Amino acid sequence: MSRRLALLFISALALCGCGENRTAAPRDPYTGPEPLACVPNLDGRIDSAEIQAAIDVTVTYLVSPSGTERPVDVAGKDAGEGRRSWDWSTDFADDQIARVTPRRLGAQWYVQSFPAGQFVTAADAAGRIESIFRQDGEALWLLGLASREEDPPEGKTLLVYQQPVAALRFPVAPGTSYVSTGVVENGTALGLPYAGKDVYEVTADALGELVLPQIEFGEVHRVRTHAALEPAVGKSTTRRQVSFFAECFAEVARAVGRDGEKQADFTTAAELWRLGFEETDGG
Repeated sequence: MSRRLALLFISALALCGCGENRTAAPRDPYTGPEPLACVPNLDGRIDSAEIQAAIDVTVTYLVSPSGTERPVDVAGKDAGEGRRSWDWSTDFADDQIARVTPRRLGAQWYVQSFPAGQFVTAADAAGRIESIFRQDGEALWLLGLASREEDPPEGKTLLVYQQPVAALRFPVAPGTSYVSTGVVENGTALGLPYAGKDVYEVTADALGELVLPQIEFGEVHRVRTHAALEPAVGKSTTRRQVSFFAECFAEVARAVGRDGEKQADFTTAAELWRLGFEETDGG
């Protein structure tokens, strides 16, 4: 018994950290995990600080195959209190995976053409064309587009806007709208000379919840973009796109209408993008 008491006493000394022969090195206090860089506050608006490019972080989207149209409900349903709800949860078996990884502008072959650029990201699901951006408190600015490779099989693309285009103005909130125009001179598109004007009409017009196949968002902003593409030579085209943005997640879903689509609430998407992840055999 005396031996057992002695062992307990020695253990108590060790736990209390007292005793002349203590040799253990001091420990740093537990601080827990690093705080999240962005936490949604769901205040009905998205400021610039709540949409920041996650450099070198890959985001995965479920994307409809090229040439495959999808039924889509961009209008949504009245959810009361001025909010709407959109159910985009249908699981399409032939959806494909698109991986989008923002990169800092610096090592790309076209870097000298965009001295004010900050980062680039894929403009298409295949990642063959890249969009060049900069961001400040006023807007997310699109500076132009370029092919990922300098000499790809389909031909080089380098389109530099004379003035940056406001792809998304801040804050994003229902009732905001603007028009932004991008002019390209002496450009190259798929290996061919290009000049033209792109006019973007952007409207943030609704707030509500969005259900996707693998994730739900309680608060997203619907942003409509109507683009008129007017080349100096050739036929002009128009395109409608409806995107959903969430605080800290940026664009979480997108539906692109057919070329020349007239209806703002179109029901057939030429492209459908939804935030998701790859499922493995292990679940």
